[in-house]
Amino acid sequence: MNLEAVIEGMLFVVGDDGLSIEQLSNLLEVSDDEVKQLIRNLQEEYRSDKRGIRIDFLGDKIKLTTKKEHHQYYQKLLMNESSTSLSQAALETLAIIAYNQPITRIKIDNLRGIASGQMIRKLVAKGFVKEVGRSDLPGRPIIYETTSEFLDYFGLASINDLPDISEFMTNNEESSKEENIDLYQSKYVDGDEED
Repeated sequence: MNLEAVIEGMLFVVGDDGLSIEQLSNLLEVSDDEVKQLIRNLQEEYRSDKRGIRIDFLGDKIKLTTKKEHHQYYQKLLMNESSTSLSQAALETLAIIAYNQPITRIKIDNLRGIASGQMIRKLVAKGFVKEVGRSDLPGRPIIYETTSEFLDYFGLASINDLPDISEFMTNNEESSKEENIDLYQSKYVDGDEED
């Protein structure tokens, strides 16, 4: 099995979280030195002008990143007029930020139950979310808030104009209760029984 290809795939799967040498070594069941050599081989392959990604050490993690020299094209992609509509994941992330701001990516990830780094970057690039500082928590994570562009997009005068979140909670709870009632109080008649 080609371990370089396996590393490439694993780095793609974990995205922004990256993997450490130790994690890769444990997952692949090879030595740290062998992992380092495999990473060096991949880095060499990615140096080619024919490749659009590279492998970088960011902190103690190894991550797939894009080439800086292609930045202007990535920016165009994110700002493209045809991509101004928001996906369900983007709307979910925006709602979490709007109702909980100021908020860190870790808190967003916990509320969504999935890594949100890439989605947050897209929302920052679109101008709906901005970095407003760093938390005092370990690692000093970035704090995010919504922007005036977010308010304009949704036709809000201020963040106070957001619908009350309890309305959504009540509606969901009631529909859930109705479903439970229907489920448990349904009249089941065995095909062999007669009325």
